[in-house]
Amino acid sequence: MSISEEQLVRQAIAGDIEALTRLLETHGAPISQGLQISPKWRSMVAQDDVMQVTYLEAFMRICDFVPAGPGTFAAWLRRIADNNLKDAIKELQRAKRPQPERRVEMAVDHAGADQSYVELVQVLSSGGGTPSGAVAAKEAVQFVEDAMSRLPADYQTVIRLYELQGRSIAGVAETIGRSEGSVKMLLARARDHLREALGSRSRFLSS
Repeated sequence: MSISEEQLVRQAIAGDIEALTRLLETHGAPISQGLQISPKWRSMVAQDDVMQVTYLEAFMRICDFVPAGPGTFAAWLRRIADNNLKDAIKELQRAKRPQPERRVEMAVDHAGADQSYVELVQVLSSGGGTPSGAVAAKEAVQFVEDAMSRLPADYQTVIRLYELQGRSIAGVAETIGRSEGSVKMLLARARDHLREALGSRSRFLSS
């Protein structure tokens, strides 16, 4: 018996991975083909890069999706893909004018490694506060590790390599076998999810 898209969407929201996979297989290709990437950036970000991150985000965000009739799932997925592409290009443009003060410094010893977690919390606060003076480095390590354990493996990897080990975008891309544009998208989304976790743990911030 065939299952309607509306039924698949309901099942996917309820946590059915197979249903979500079927939806992504149905809508992914046309959305990918519709992505408009300027020739200027095609050597650094490809449609496949955008869709890989889009699929990860769909798995992360499906429980928040609110269906509102036929076509809304495809529109939701297309929005995610468009936002990923825009963010990738924005980050590629920003790379020409880096802001090293917002970058976690590479740790050189164990104490520095713990401190790098505190600095990552500060980066993720985005001006919404600063790490509380009461927060010990070991608490920050545990907080970040707990939050990262709930992220997809690709997100964990880019955070560790770029933010905590201090590698360059090009270095991370080479290590994981992805394009620089893909790494920038993965990094942006990983930060988003860690930032959400940070906001729910207000004891780490002081205004």
